[in-house]
Amino acid sequence: MSAFTDDNLIVETREGKVRGARAGNTYRWLGIPYAAPPVGELRYRAPQPPLKWNGVRDALEFGSVAPQEATKLIPIPAGLKIDEDCLSLNVWVPKAAATDGRKRPVMLWVHGGAYFIGFSAQPVYNGQALADQGDVIVVTINYRLGAVGFLDFRSFGDDKHVFEANLGLRDIIAALQWVQSNIEGFGGDRDQVTLFGESAGGGCVTTLMASPKAKGLFHRAIAESSPATSVYGPERTAMIAGAYLDLMGIDRAEAKTKLRELSAFELASKTTDHLDYVATTWPGLVAFAPAIDGDIITDYPVNIFRAGQQMRIPLIIGTNRDEAALFKLMKSPLMPITGESLHKMFAAVATENPSFAGAEGRITGAYPGYPKQSACMKVSRDAGFRMPCTWVAAAHSRVAPTWMYRFDQAPPLFRVIGIGASHGTELPYVFGTLPVKVTKKNPGFLMGGLPTAHKVSARMQARWAAFGRTGHPDGDSSLVWPNYNGDARATLLINASDSVANDPDGKVRQAWGEEILGFK
Repeated sequence: MSAFTDDNLIVETREGKVRGARAGNTYRWLGIPYAAPPVGELRYRAPQPPLKWNGVRDALEFGSVAPQEATKLIPIPAGLKIDEDCLSLNVWVPKAAATDGRKRPVMLWVHGGAYFIGFSAQPVYNGQALADQGDVIVVTINYRLGAVGFLDFRSFGDDKHVFEANLGLRDIIAALQWVQSNIEGFGGDRDQVTLFGESAGGGCVTTLMASPKAKGLFHRAIAESSPATSVYGPERTAMIAGAYLDLMGIDRAEAKTKLRELSAFELASKTTDHLDYVATTWPGLVAFAPAIDGDIITDYPVNIFRAGQQMRIPLIIGTNRDEAALFKLMKSPLMPITGESLHKMFAAVATENPSFAGAEGRITGAYPGYPKQSACMKVSRDAGFRMPCTWVAAAHSRVAPTWMYRFDQAPPLFRVIGIGASHGTELPYVFGTLPVKVTKKNPGFLMGGLPTAHKVSARMQARWAAFGRTGHPDGDSSLVWPNYNGDARATLLINASDSVANDPDGKVRQAWGEEILGFK
């Protein structure tokens, strides 16, 4: 039974008591530390248990943002600070959980941001509506990013100066362990935990499904736009980390000490430069990514899925119809969207994997108009997101219930200006954080479409929450969402009116084939 009441909102965790606040029809606790501050000697080391405190700790404000470069794309709200002491989480609980004694399923969210940007306090990730409407407990977390979260400096250390890999993934595991230890005090069910995330967060989900260190910590998974193949071997991750050291002007022989002497702000200062360098030098590679380290990650996740060695748990996975449009709008080289950059990517993959030789013509020939940019964007979308998710879905469907979707919904203005259902546009639909009305601060619906968007959001929230509660995503919908398998490949197309299609864009999928496009 829950340890809090409507009167005091105080919960006792293993580290100490926390005081929350009311938020609409939910209660919330913000900025609870789930690990010790990863500073000093703990930088580049696995997270340690959170420190204990005396008395009651107010959990009324979001915790610090992981060190990152400020961007216009994801502005940091007033009052939030950037700090290396960033390992905190937030909990939203339906009001009834304080009185009825019924345990609620838990949904733990991992934000996206290409492994280098983002934070749980982004307004789009407000868990209030999903917790209230879905009758679930929503947990959102911060985790280490960029140079201190997803660069692999193991080869630059020694016995005295140890660098561990996959620190961001280790943080997520620590947050899941915190849930196992503490969520019952908030009215949660530790045996019904859904891990869900988008983009890099979706990549964390599929990667952790293949990790021996995460087994038993979650029981269902939702991966939105997962770059499931963007996981690299130690030789490549050392090369990428070395390129970062060069940009920072750090002598490789001195990296073992310099990387701990510099401030977290200094380490983040060359993030954009590093992103641009990696993306233009090696198109198709991402600058920050999980690394095969023999501990958290023992092999390429898609290989583990194909061998049936991943967690055999229910999975929802899918992509957005126009993923690459965001990167064109940002003028970011993060995804290759020109014929020249795509040719360079295909050539590099074929050099590493001779069995992929000759595939470029077969694949690009399936996209009418190639190499026009509109066709190149579709190739890049499928290389980075759709095909990796399809490969994962097909493999996982052989061992556990799997559902696949494609998010097609876009307001009229987004269609007119060419954004469409781009990368990340499903997020406010999932969390129920669409604007209530059209304003200058929310211009996306100036050409209409807001009432329709709210209806789509209600359906998505109902499906995602039903999955969190039962392991099945139908909820109260009259449209049955069939399981995905390698034969029919039934896919839910989410739009103003949802529909189900078998093997959408099947000819394109067949052109890619079953040979995994990925860097080793």
